[in-house]
Amino acid sequence: MSEEILINITPMETRVAVVENGVLQEVYIERTRRRGIVGNIYKGKVVRVLPGMQAAFVDIGLERAAFIHAAEVAPSLTPGEEVPSIGYLLHEGQALIVQVTKDPIGTKGARLTTHLSIPSRYLVYMPQMEHTGVSQRIEDDSERERLRQLIQACRQQLMEQTQEIKGGYILRTAAESCGADEVLSDMQFLHQLWANVTRKSAQAALASCIYEDLPLFMRTMRDFVRPEIEKIRIDSRENYFKLRDFVREFMPVLEAKVEYYPGERPIFDLYGVEDEIQKALGRKVQLKSGGYLVIDQTEAMTTIDVNTGGFVGHRNLEETIFKTNLESAAAIVRQIRLRNLGGIIIIDFIDMDEIEHQRQVLRLLEKSLERDHAKTKITGVTELGLVQVTRKRTRESLEQVLCEPCNVCQGRGTLKTPETVCYEIFREILRMERAYGAQAYLVMAAQAIVDRLLDEDSAAVADLESFISKTIKFQVETLYSQEQFDIVLI
Repeated sequence: MSEEILINITPMETRVAVVENGVLQEVYIERTRRRGIVGNIYKGKVVRVLPGMQAAFVDIGLERAAFIHAAEVAPSLTPGEEVPSIGYLLHEGQALIVQVTKDPIGTKGARLTTHLSIPSRYLVYMPQMEHTGVSQRIEDDSERERLRQLIQACRQQLMEQTQEIKGGYILRTAAESCGADEVLSDMQFLHQLWANVTRKSAQAALASCIYEDLPLFMRTMRDFVRPEIEKIRIDSRENYFKLRDFVREFMPVLEAKVEYYPGERPIFDLYGVEDEIQKALGRKVQLKSGGYLVIDQTEAMTTIDVNTGGFVGHRNLEETIFKTNLESAAAIVRQIRLRNLGGIIIIDFIDMDEIEHQRQVLRLLEKSLERDHAKTKITGVTELGLVQVTRKRTRESLEQVLCEPCNVCQGRGTLKTPETVCYEIFREILRMERAYGAQAYLVMAAQAIVDRLLDEDSAAVADLESFISKTIKFQVETLYSQEQFDIVLI
């Protein structure tokens, strides 16, 4: 599979696109004024303890206080061991070294933990633990055992060179097939970095940042580049040199894959990324067969509905449904990754009678999700024919980054019809007549509403004027939305 990473950098924002076989799969966006803070370490101050929720709010210097659960404060617990009371673990005014695990999303503040970890290319260092683990994506048992022995050997070598080394490690997916030199270099880098964090934490003021993760274009190299990546193209000359130096120091084997893109045509236009981003903000996704998906994102969950649309098939109904569901399974995973949908995702495939067809669709869904960086879990088909997917949410979705709720419909996605608004106006005039009894009334509303009152509902207006024995006048307000109106007493 051909896979490329495109990096577009401007003074206002950085955008990273992952393209597989010429098709956009993932987009990461980081605004200069609103950078993501996942992975940052802060010296926070406990501002409120909530015993009823086993949690606390911590001021880390952001607009909203961040949230931490008792389980993220307590030392490592054995299976079945009860989490201590939050009142026992924390008190108001207490200083606390915390790390952000989830960005603020919507009205919710950031999520925190005291179980700190610092990532590098091949390792994740956990200074407060002694555990050594290997990424679940490395499936070969012999390779997993080799990596465990390698980390112990490198740890012993580092202890002989310096002092006692504390902490645990997780070997990342990128560590597969790597040698002792790479792992040892990463360990030395991480321990130097942790020593610096420790020094800063002792001197830092409360509610201040003591460790900030790398900018997006460098995190991309550390977290997302796999051996099958063919090219990493970046369109900023200045940042190309920074990226090249970073790669030379930490991952020299990838240096030949990093390229500067000097073309006049924007790099995202060249690969059709801009068009795909615009499509990813819509509800409806067309499938090649003629079927389509409808994706609705809410605060509680995301629902995805599969429809055959214009696809009529060639053999029979069951075969048509099966082919549509197979095509939609791959398309759904792409949309989940592209839109960065997190939390609970409910997929309503078209009902399949044959159990084998259900198994094949689920297998394809699972196989397609294997390439997803986020942790996912899939349930089988429920009694209602639904498939439930949970996907770890650490940052805002594409829609939340690029859009805001509509101030006309208040985020509902629908507007009251002109007919509905006109009838509301009639009821309001009757209410005001009973309460105030003015000499006349002036209705101020949008053009569509006034047009209807003077045309289709003109007979109803005349009846109302006759009933209340008052004149009703109309005035168009161009700045009013369809649902807005005012009634002025004359």
